[in-house]
Amino acid sequence: MDIYFLDNTDPDGFDRVFERMDDLLPQTLVIVVSKSGGTKETRNGMLETEAKFAAKGLQFAKHAVAVTGIGSELDRNAKKNGWLARFPMYDWIGGRTSVMSAVGLLPMALEGFDIDSFLAGAAAMDERTRAPDVTQNAAMLLALMWYHAGDGKGVKDMVIIPYKDRLALFAKYLQQLVMESLGKEKDLEGQIVHQGIAVYGNKGSTDQHAYVQQLRDGVLNFFVTFIEVLKDRRGKPFEVEDGITSGDYLQGFLRGTRSALYESGRESLTISILEVNAFNLGALIALYERAVGFYGSLVNVNAYDQPGVEAGKKAATRLLQLQKQVSQKLAADRGKTAEEIARSIDADPEDVFHALRHLASNDPQIKVVPSETAVDDRFSLGETS
Repeated sequence: MDIYFLDNTDPDGFDRVFERMDDLLPQTLVIVVSKSGGTKETRNGMLETEAKFAAKGLQFAKHAVAVTGIGSELDRNAKKNGWLARFPMYDWIGGRTSVMSAVGLLPMALEGFDIDSFLAGAAAMDERTRAPDVTQNAAMLLALMWYHAGDGKGVKDMVIIPYKDRLALFAKYLQQLVMESLGKEKDLEGQIVHQGIAVYGNKGSTDQHAYVQQLRDGVLNFFVTFIEVLKDRRGKPFEVEDGITSGDYLQGFLRGTRSALYESGRESLTISILEVNAFNLGALIALYERAVGFYGSLVNVNAYDQPGVEAGKKAATRLLQLQKQVSQKLAADRGKTAEEIARSIDADPEDVFHALRHLASNDPQIKVVPSETAVDDRFSLGETS
């Protein structure tokens, strides 16, 4: 089956997906994933999708499935409206560690992914993370390497380069897992520590051309993780030169880049798996999830909260409330500058200015009379007098 994601609250992103599947809605299953049901990105995508179904004369409830916390806003909505099914998401599961819950397993199963092998791989890695001998504990070894490379303070970035197209999104996954988990202002005692490890990367060999020049010769503020996949392909090998395959080149680029960095005094580590399959992918994800937990203990931070994210959500809510105030003021007063409107509602002029610009860009009824400087532009609802 084709699978599409609405994972942002970008209207243009919604429209692009809807355009691609406009005629397919009667045979489309919609999975709405939100632990609380209050996450705005998910809620907005759900409401827009529901409206698309209604416009086609389709009953959304007959196409909808919820993955959410028991008793949540979304759970209650799905039960009340008779959705196809509801799958529980436990309260202690965070978004970045939810891939092995119904959040990840349901879409995987629908796509024909071997979820039993995926979970078996994760379970096998769990066993390795319980080994009391550090040299036999894969996740602790990885966490200790991070600690060593960054002096326990995250002073070096983590560059992830998997040499396999199937793992192209792995670096993006690790950005959230590592940075949301470890990027903390305070430790467990409430002391200011500003911990964290910055993560970036993409796939080799494509993106080694974009990175390696700086990695080898530039600022030494990173360490590299190479992810090696030994099996080239499922089909028969094809020689692009006498005795040489495309996979041989891929291996050569990985080892060559690794050697070039070593010769230049740049630190790297290499994780090798035999092939990209369900079992190994489960083990790889579990390895990083457990390593994050160990590293959080090493630097004494809570790897499982996200106060910075919550602060951003609260700020966004405040700005949306301000936008409503600005809209109401526009209806009452014509031809005002952002600063004049801000003074009248006791708000930050910069916040008001950007709210006005956003409103004017999306509502043809809002008119702008430009001035020599943008801050002196005047805004009105309807024609100016």
